Amino acid sequence: KENKKRKRTEEVEKVSEDQSSSLKQEPPIKAKKTKKKELSKAEEELANRESALEQADEAEEEKLFQKKAKQKRKAAHTVTKGVVNSGSAVKRQKEKKVPDETVNRRTVFVGNLPVSCTAQALKSLFKEYGQIKSIRFRSLVPAEDTLSKKLAAIKHKVHPNAKFINAYIVFKEECDAIKALNKNGTEIASGFHIRVDIASKTSSHDNKRSVFLGNLSYDISDDAVREHFSVCGGVVAVRIVRDRNTGLGKGFGYVLFE
Repeated sequence: KENKKRKRTEEVEKVSEDQSSSLKQEPPIKAKKTKKKELSKAEEELANRESALEQADEAEEEKLFQKKAKQKRKAAHTVTKGVVNSGSAVKRQKEKKVPDETVNRRTVFVGNLPVSCTAQALKSLFKEYGQIKSIRFRSLVPAEDTLSKKLAAIKHKVHPNAKFINAYIVFKEECDAIKALNKNGTEIASGFHIRVDIASKTSSHDNKRSVFLGNLSYDISDDAVREHFSVCGGVVAVRIVRDRNTGLGKGFGYVLFE
């Protein structure tokens, strides 16, 4: 009986020890589980941050790629536009060259006009030959150095020593310009026989009927030369080469005879 009691007592104590030991082991297990949960949460946050950073990098790379692509397209468009514009400019220039010579053939040069001559007076003189598109005066010496030739012509402020001016008359038709050559040598004012010629560079000058004059006075007039050489034959035209800025002669010129 005593053995049985002792054995039972030992079993009870063993069970108590097992229960107490199991109770003691439970807290570490719970702590371990909590630690594992906390670690998983931290890893998840880290993973989230890494993912966010990767997404930001990808977005930045995509933005940079789009910017470069846009710059390339813009550069290509600029080059294409430049080529098109260049081509258009060349085309316009080529197109412009064709009518330029046509305009010259429709234009007559009128030299040795008196300074007092006006566009209206010149139009009245040449309108019988056809429709006139435009008249522009040249070889005008301004009264003041500060004035441009164009402004001096508009304001009629011509240098007092200037005796003559030249003009270009543009006709609508080339045949009208040719007919206007009939006015060459016409005396439109006392001492002013005008010289009329086609403005085109292709117009030929007959050297066989011309003489060169040298050692002329700088202020000599066309009509003084015409009068001097008229005893030799019919004078078609007189041309004294002059300085563009001052209007003074350069000391030489030409006489064209019939």
